[in-house]
Amino acid sequence: MSAEPSPQGPPVSRGAEASLRKVDWWGFPALLKERDQKAYRPKALDERVRRERTRNEVRLLVDARRLGVRTPIVYDVDLAKYRITLEELPGPTLRQVLEDPNVPPEDEVAAVRSFGRALGLLHAGSIAHGDLTSSNVLLPDGPHGAPAFLDLSMGTRSPGLEELGIDLHLVEEDLKALSGRSEALVRAFHEGYAEGNPHGARDVRARAKLIRGRVRYA
Repeated sequence: MSAEPSPQGPPVSRGAEASLRKVDWWGFPALLKERDQKAYRPKALDERVRRERTRNEVRLLVDARRLGVRTPIVYDVDLAKYRITLEELPGPTLRQVLEDPNVPPEDEVAAVRSFGRALGLLHAGSIAHGDLTSSNVLLPDGPHGAPAFLDLSMGTRSPGLEELGIDLHLVEEDLKALSGRSEALVRAFHEGYAEGNPHGARDVRARAKLIRGRVRYA
């Protein structure tokens, strides 16, 4: 039976699907992620969606760590209440680093290359993130440390090439929108990705290019 974490304040963030709240977990700072009820969905469907996305996120967070990709430690799961208690990791998001004018270009490149390598490892281990942006990547040890992936609730186990290509396409578009140095950053990202996924990088990049073409001319 799950122990109840002790709340410490209002939600620190609220997304389309869930809210995050700071809590104390047996003396450890943690985050309680709780999936909100959606009134527009029939009750039975809403409960099933919230339960399945909670379960999927926990499984993928654990599986990613087994692949050597950093994610928050899952302290506790309460499927009945659609809640996960997670390790609270320090550090800025990749987005915050890339938008900070005081961060040196070489630190940006290092952060993006490490991000690419981590995504390559994830893909080589047959996991697609499903909702990958620079806001879902944390840098607990700074730009030169290993990144941590957040929010895998939309992720896929044993994805097809299309799902992998979508991950890459989302990253490329995000980097281009965030920085005037996007060409160098995209190149560094692909270099890191090829290190993490040496056998599949070429095919995934080719599919991302096709997806980009479809989006552009849709």
